[in-house]
Amino acid sequence: MNILILQHVPFEGPAVIRTWATSNNHQLRCIDVSQTLELPSINSFDCLIIMGGPMSVNDQLTWMQGEMDLIRAAVNAKRYVIGICLGAQLIAASLAASITANQHREIGWFEAVYHLSPEQERTHRHWSSGIFPLQFTALHWHGDRFEIPPQATAIISSKACDNQAFIVGEHTLALQFHLEFDRATAARVAQACQNELLEGGQYVQTEQQILSNEQAFNDANGLLFLLLDAMAKHFLASH
Repeated sequence: MNILILQHVPFEGPAVIRTWATSNNHQLRCIDVSQTLELPSINSFDCLIIMGGPMSVNDQLTWMQGEMDLIRAAVNAKRYVIGICLGAQLIAASLAASITANQHREIGWFEAVYHLSPEQERTHRHWSSGIFPLQFTALHWHGDRFEIPPQATAIISSKACDNQAFIVGEHTLALQFHLEFDRATAARVAQACQNELLEGGQYVQTEQQILSNEQAFNDANGLLFLLLDAMAKHFLASH
């Protein structure tokens, strides 16, 4: 697969997605959207992965509209599209859903709950079907939340945020949480966003709590690898 990564800040890159792509002989190209005057054509990639970042969709930064135009075109063209945190919010916004402040800032390892039954999975036929456990622990780092776009289906929630993930058709997956972070990436984000940790909150863990949970990093990365394997298998079956 040819994979295009849209990155927004230097400290929040593809992390273990690059590890997976390299190990499985996929081509991966990473672009800093904020520094790019012209984004690639949708014909140049099979999969588009939109990373996170500390900014809000509602900041309406100059480069965001072009990025959302590309995301919308990729979704409509049935490219494989994955959005993570800010990336998920950009998918939602590109599909006419609103982005608002969540009631709670959510930072740390918290339980997520998957809602689709096997029967619902068979109905939607999304490439991620059968991969998510009914309950799992994910690393969260966000203050905003997305509404579910009209053409999408909500699939995951947490206690702090009702909308944690959605799917669109068979090809698009939006995740509010981070499965791709390794410890080094989380440490860079913690350093860059210290003020958010210091403010604290009901659903805000300390830097030490986040970085010391080695098993949680391993489990989250393992779940991501299963998802990416399923996407690649779906891609190969259709080409």
